[in-house]
Amino acid sequence: MTDSPMTRDKETLERRLITVASGKGGVGKTWLSCTLSHALATAGKNILLFDGDLGLANVDIQLGLMPDRDLGQFITGEMSLRDIACRYEDQGGTHFDVLPGKSGSGALGSLTKETLVKIRTGLTAMASRYDHVLLDLAAGIDPSVTTLSKHKGKVLVVMTADPTSLTDAYAFIKITAMRNPGADLSIVVNNVASKREGEKAYEAIKRACEGFLKISPPLAGIIKNDAKVVDAIRAQVPLLARHPQSEAASDIKALAAVVAGR
Repeated sequence: MTDSPMTRDKETLERRLITVASGKGGVGKTWLSCTLSHALATAGKNILLFDGDLGLANVDIQLGLMPDRDLGQFITGEMSLRDIACRYEDQGGTHFDVLPGKSGSGALGSLTKETLVKIRTGLTAMASRYDHVLLDLAAGIDPSVTTLSKHKGKVLVVMTADPTSLTDAYAFIKITAMRNPGADLSIVVNNVASKREGEKAYEAIKRACEGFLKISPPLAGIIKNDAKVVDAIRAQVPLLARHPQSEAASDIKALAAVVAGR
């Protein structure tokens, strides 16, 4: 039996989704989502960034946005995802769209599976208008994360060299591989002192995945520790707009090239 055109189209659109996830908080996942979105937009891609850290949304804060609409109005049926989208644009004119979450609303952290599937379906439909749709999800493996990340696109697992980060990243990979067999998982090692430190952290998680899960997620990128990152976060400006020549900016550009398939 062959797939119907509708099924093939859905799979094509799902492949434009890129989940940015992590096993634990504090690894720079939201910063990476914002900065990677900006890097892809700088490279000429049409990008949508979805703030899917339900209940603790802060993409708008990192980008210095003050949206007057958010995901809550989509969930209640008041607006479509397209209606709540807003635009981030830097001083040079580079821009991408943002679907704001609802910061500080614990209610969004306990959405039903049906509502989560509705959000994922809406994001897949929105992908027809973009080259890539990035999903910045909550840390951990709660139902909102596993449901929203169940698609045919890339899943970037962000970790640091900290042993607890490695353990939690492995747990995320294990659950994702179980619930979404064949998931396109890859690793991003963030905030390391050197490329070698990042490579060692990657080799450690790769060995664990190969030994226990019989999968070998590739390394998508290594982002080195850079004081310019902290400065950009405090200024609520993407790193590539504030410090385009910084070492971390070069690392992000390299990651964007991998994500874009160049």
